[in-house]
Parts: sequence; structure tokens; C-alpha cells
Amino acid sequence: MYGAVSAVSDLSLAVRRGEFLTILGPSGSGKTTALMLLAGFVAPSKGDILIAGKSVVSVPSYRRDQGIVFQSYALFPHLTVRRNLEFPLEMRGIKAAERAVYVNRMLERVHLKDFGSRMPSQLSGGQQQRVALSRALIADPPLLLLDEPLGALDRSLREQMQGEIKSLHREFGQTTVCVTHDQEEALTLSDRIVVMRAGQIEQTDTPEALYDRPATRFVAKFLGEANILETSAFKVEADAGPPLGTVAMLRPERICVAAQGAPRRADADKRQFVTGIVEDMIYAGPLRKYHVRAGGIGLIVREHVAAGQQIFRPGDEVRLDWLRSDVRFVTA
Repeated sequence: MYGAVSAVSDLSLAVRRGEFLTILGPSGSGKTTALMLLAGFVAPSKGDILIAGKSVVSVPSYRRDQGIVFQSYALFPHLTVRRNLEFPLEMRGIKAAERAVYVNRMLERVHLKDFGSRMPSQLSGGQQQRVALSRALIADPPLLLLDEPLGALDRSLREQMQGEIKSLHREFGQTTVCVTHDQEEALTLSDRIVVMRAGQIEQTDTPEALYDRPATRFVAKFLGEANILETSAFKVEADAGPPLGTVAMLRPERICVAAQGAPRRADADKRQFVTGIVEDMIYAGPLRKYHVRAGGIGLIVREHVAAGQQIFRPGDEVRLDWLRSDVRFVTA
């Protein structure tokens, strides 16, 4: 609680040993508060927090034996890279000679063996992030907490560091809880994703299941793009009837676009066909996105760019089709 405001409510979550779990949600969803509760920086107004079966509610953050990486890196600016990595080992009473072995091994592992004597201000953003990760991991904590770990990096560095984090997680096997608002980051890194909304858990599942089978309209729209097929002039066909209180949903990449007179596919008997008018075409390198008005609703169609593809322009009449088995139903 923050005054009369409940940042999170009825939050019940179990993290499996060795998994990479991401808490995903928009600003104000409660995801950061959930991480701060785990870290010990915020005390719950009620309930309990168990780590390895033991309550840590009354244990201060510095005694919780966990590694934490912040978006701002939080490196000690007055210490060299080597001394930053030595610090958590020194706090655990590890002798200098043994500390040096640990630090040398970690610097080698994160490709910074020649940077040990540098100050944090002499490093790039990606290098600082690797130092922050190394410092969190070097003492082998049972729990690793990541707070928007890649938020300060540009796109190219983010993608590079996503691969580095996945590799480090496979190697060290730490139970990891990450908080982010970046859907791509969550899908790339996670074993499971917790989607939060207004202080509560909306859905928890694997990245593949959340994307392919979202339970609610919010999850469908927040995790990627989604076409909600309602209030349209055509009846949606699906392999099964819609459950009560749901609407049909279709991912943009599941829709095929073609000229009106193009030959139909061999599996046409399994597909639904509608006609529409192209309202916009957006070229994005490997992808081409169409906005098509069909049956009174706007549909997003996304296809991979390939040689010899027909390109449609605003005003073109097109035929859209999709497998009936690709239609999903989500609660409104």
C-alpha cells in the first residue's frame, strides 16, 4: 500500500528453482513493486514472502543473499571494474587471493578481461551492464533480480545483451526474476511470463502459450499485435464455437493477403476468405504491414518480405484468408 493506493493486490506467485521468470506490464501495473517486495526494499502490508521455504518478510534486503541489477547499473563510480566485482565477495569474507580468481574468471567470461582497471565512467553502456550482471552473479546468489536491465541501452545493444543474459542464465542456472515493459525482451528471455495489469496478475504462462493463446483481450493486445474480430459484417468461422463472454482474436501474421483473382491455396477448405481495401502499407525491412478495411473493421496483416511478392498500395482491393484453426477466443 502507498497511502490509500494498493500498488499490488492478491499477488500470489511461485517461482521455480532455476527458471527465468519475467514480470511484464505497462507503467503502473505493479510489476516494479512486486520486484521491490522480493528485494526487500518495500514491505508488504500483509501476506508473506518465502525464499527456499523460509519467510524473509522481516529480513532486510542486504541479508537476503540475492543479486540485483538495476536499469541504472548502480556501479560504484569511485571503484574500478575489478573492485566493483570484488565487493560482494569481500562482504562475504572471501580472502583476497580467492577473490582474484573469481574476478579474473568472471571478467574473462563476460569479455572484459582487459577492462578490470577501468572506472565505470570509462565504459560504454553495454560494458557497464555486463559489469553489473557480473557483480550480481559473482557470489553465486540463489536468486537474481533484474529491474528493467536493458532499458538504458539502444536497440542494437539490447539485442546483444539479451543473448548475453540468456547465455549467462544457462551457464549459472540462477533463479531469475526480471521486470520489464518490453514485450520482445520478455518473449526472448523468459521461461515463463507474468502479465500484470492494475496491480494484479492477468495471466501467467510460457512465452509461446501467452502469445498463441492469450486469455484476455488485454494480454492479446499488450503482448504483440492482435486483430479483435467483433462488430464486423462477416461471421467469424472457427473450429469450435466461441465460449460465452469472449471475442475472436487473430494474430496479424496468421492472415494471408493476395490479389482478388489469385489462385486459392490447396487447403482452402480449412480457411476463411474475406475481401477488403488496403488503407495503408508500411515497409519495415524484413516485414511489410498492411492495414486493411474488411467487413467494417480494420485488420492488421503482417507478412515477411520475399522476392517476387506482389505489393499492394492504398486503395487496392485484396483478398484475405486465414486458417480457421488460428482463430482464438479471448475474454472481453
